[in-house]
Amino acid sequence: MGKDLTCVVAGFGGQGSLFAGKVIATAGLIEDREVSWMPSYGPEMRGGTANCSVTLSDEPIGSPLITRPRALIALNQPSFDKFIDNVEEGGIVRSEEHTSELQSHHRIA
Repeated sequence: MGKDLTCVVAGFGGQGSLFAGKVIATAGLIEDREVSWMPSYGPEMRGGTANCSVTLSDEPIGSPLITRPRALIALNQPSFDKFIDNVEEGGIVRSEEHTSELQSHHRIA
């Protein structure tokens, strides 16, 4: 099918980061791939930090932990700051405020 996808989706609670991760994971299931979705969030109902790690693979996934994601979707500045340095070289980053800046400063495609 394709190369493995390791992705972190991060934002404040209520922005939809966990839901977005579920959508990516569901797309992987539809493609009949191995899927891992691991949420992480604070105790706050809204406004606290929330992120999830999603892996899509053609092979069994040994661990849901992602230390060097190939992709980052950052829905706010604190999430961008927290995860940007972990994205693998040549990875994909989507952030409303930083998309063009990333290409020159972080060499991210």
